[in-house]
Amino acid sequence: MDLGWLVPWEFSPALIIAFIASGALFIRGTRVHRVGAARQLLFWCGFVLLYLSLHTRVDYYAERLFFAHRLQHLILHHLGPLLIMGAYAGQVMRAGLPMRARFWLRDFRRTPAGRAVKAVLTNKYWVPFVFVFLVVVWLIPIVQFYSMLDWRLYRFMNWSVVISGFMYWNLILDRRPSPPAIMSPGMRILSPVITMVPQMVVGAVITFTEYDLYPVFDLCGRAIPGMSAVTDQAIGGLTMWVLAGFIEVFGLLFALATLMRLSGKHRLPDKRKRDAGGRQRPAALGA
Repeated sequence: MDLGWLVPWEFSPALIIAFIASGALFIRGTRVHRVGAARQLLFWCGFVLLYLSLHTRVDYYAERLFFAHRLQHLILHHLGPLLIMGAYAGQVMRAGLPMRARFWLRDFRRTPAGRAVKAVLTNKYWVPFVFVFLVVVWLIPIVQFYSMLDWRLYRFMNWSVVISGFMYWNLILDRRPSPPAIMSPGMRILSPVITMVPQMVVGAVITFTEYDLYPVFDLCGRAIPGMSAVTDQAIGGLTMWVLAGFIEVFGLLFALATLMRLSGKHRLPDKRKRDAGGRQRPAALGA
């Protein structure tokens, strides 16, 4: 095995610190919460995939092949965050914080600023919109051209899709009834259907376009000699059209399983017990 693949293409101290801190918090949190082997496997698979995509020689190919760039974003935006949020890593990492930091976080969430931050990061309309927007906007040819040439834009692009992925899958993979969950179980099933459609349409358009939409990859030097721009583009479009859709279907099935589990445990709100004003009717005496 050639370990040269693990050498960072562009070394980033900030990334190293972020990965070490998040991994350490998860390990500390597992000493507080009981975390099953399946959840730990999901977390570490997502953790490793994100690291390999961001801080190894994979990044070199993502800058010089359109389809490698799309595979990288498939992991950053879809697969990596889905695996980590499927492990419910947030509560585990929060438990791994020092006690003083946990108290500060608890108090901050009660402040107007904390409530505002939470409202933005968990809004059931804004988050799915941003999730789709940050896939599509970076594929506009002129935006893609400058983001691939300016290292600051390039890093902002990668971080933006990672963060939006975490925000989105945090809502979709919530296993609680609503409330306290932001989205209802039904909306968690419907949302991936809605968000996958524009991504699949854009992927299909890219796949069937017969001229080079992204000359920046030729300008940087395509990493596979002899591969034409149209072929590279078609493979990248298919990646977005088929593979991204498949991952969203997996998220949909997870949400469907949650709905069935909540229904089986009778934890879904019963609308028949609500009066005309939307308030819960009191239970009958002796019930």
